[in-house]
Amino acid sequence: MKDSLTMTANPEPAAPLNFIEQIIEEDNRTGKHNGRVQTRFPPEPNGYLHVGHAKSICLNFGLALKYGGACNLRMDDTNPVKEESEYIEAIKEDVRWLGFHWTGPVYHASEYFDQLYEWAELLITKGKAFVCDLTAEEVSKMRGGPRGDKPSPFRDRSVEENLDLFRRMKAGEFPNGARTLRAKIDPASPNLNLRDPVMYRILHEPHPHVGGKWCIYPTYDWAHGQSDSIEKITHSICTLEFENHRPLYDWYVKELGIFAPQQIEFAKLKLSYILLSKRNLLTLVNEGIVSGWDDPRMPTIRGLRRRGYTPEALRALCERVGVSKYEGTIDISWLEESIRDDLNKRAKRVLGVLRPVKLIIDNYPEGQVEYLDAINNPEDASAGTRQVPFSRELFVEQDDFMQSPPKDFYRLAPGREVRLRYGYFVTCTGAKLDEAGRVVEIHATYDPATRGGNAPDGRKVKGTIHWVSAAHALDAEVRLYDHLWKVPDPGGDDWRDQLNPTSLVTLTGCKLEPSVANATAGDRFQFERQGYFCVDGKDSRPGALVFNRTVGLRDTWARTQQQAKKK
Repeated sequence: MKDSLTMTANPEPAAPLNFIEQIIEEDNRTGKHNGRVQTRFPPEPNGYLHVGHAKSICLNFGLALKYGGACNLRMDDTNPVKEESEYIEAIKEDVRWLGFHWTGPVYHASEYFDQLYEWAELLITKGKAFVCDLTAEEVSKMRGGPRGDKPSPFRDRSVEENLDLFRRMKAGEFPNGARTLRAKIDPASPNLNLRDPVMYRILHEPHPHVGGKWCIYPTYDWAHGQSDSIEKITHSICTLEFENHRPLYDWYVKELGIFAPQQIEFAKLKLSYILLSKRNLLTLVNEGIVSGWDDPRMPTIRGLRRRGYTPEALRALCERVGVSKYEGTIDISWLEESIRDDLNKRAKRVLGVLRPVKLIIDNYPEGQVEYLDAINNPEDASAGTRQVPFSRELFVEQDDFMQSPPKDFYRLAPGREVRLRYGYFVTCTGAKLDEAGRVVEIHATYDPATRGGNAPDGRKVKGTIHWVSAAHALDAEVRLYDHLWKVPDPGGDDWRDQLNPTSLVTLTGCKLEPSVANATAGDRFQFERQGYFCVDGKDSRPGALVFNRTVGLRDTWARTQQQAKKK
């Protein structure tokens, strides 16, 4: 079954060529592949895609788009134990969500198992592969020394014996791990990957895509290059950890005499305060440290999407990071800036009070309600305006009041005047405290001549605060998400100790202006003076809205860290 999608990503105007583009343009200049560009994105369907995969997706599909070529989506499904159909569907959805369209059907390495088997027999007949009876531990020990020059005692079996044993492996005569098929290259090679690598292992497990036909399965190194060749991939773009695998990739292709793709390696995306290891991410889910693969703190594409990130923001990040051979860590602020820049242009502004305390304007007429004009998005004139209700009793932020403030505190305090956003100037007259000394009610007077936030006598105020009419406020739950780790380079055996204990703060009883009453899953807003938020796609319901903080208006984390270092 073929999947189709209209491509929505448009590359920016011409920029300096990265090294992969230089290779492609040189190939096109010399007529290699007749000017054809065919790439592929080949994830293993054993987990959900994360932000690192987004870079590979953008690169492979972007190159195909730029050079008028095509990009395949292929599942490198050679390990039936870890792979699931659920992951395949999730991968397809994530690629679509990012705005890309693959060529033809979704391909599977498992669909090439018959051809791979035939090629394996061809290598055996050429004396280039042999059946080995060593255990995995024994193979590792013999291959892993500084020289690795201990050949398998089964290396010199005859072609006839190897063919017989390999066919019996395929027929299911031997138990798991009893034998492997290994390439016969060079047991003493300085490159570990060329020391007679394993091509097939016995595994009596059904495959989620091709069923129970096979009990021997190809290794990644054996299947990957040949799958590229079958699909006539011209440029096989891989991350740097596969650079040492390239000689093996090329050796297989040369010995088989088949179409030769060109493997090119680039540095993967690594961000501070994030771990991208599938093993670590799986542990987070299995131990209940996060609520699931789509937890908004997770670096998965699903998690980022639920948190409110847009495909445009992730594509912008990948473009800004660029393509290089240098393995470095990108500061997390780059990711956050990408979504701020995007949402600043598109997100509707609304008033929301997250930690409310009541403000009573004593000289405002009781029962009166005014509707004030509010700007939907100052970056987009076409977004227009809306009206927000204003009344005698409002909710404001607890942090916007201090009983005895310092000189540079420009918000509510006894005797101080501030501007209410879109409303009036008000002067605080005092506050009511409970027995514990907590502020439960703030009182003020307003100047009727300052509607709209300007004084006719020209006087100025330094502070502007947001508010919500108490009689019209909507209750909502707001989840304040932050970095999952509290150190910039998490990892090691103590990675659990590096978790940020305040990565999620859940606030209930938040007060929002009534214009958001009909907001639906995925809708994004800027809560003025607070940050960018989206409606949670899983837990939010009509009448019981749940909002996730996507990102703050400023890099509050960096500021907090800097302050902590000074103490």
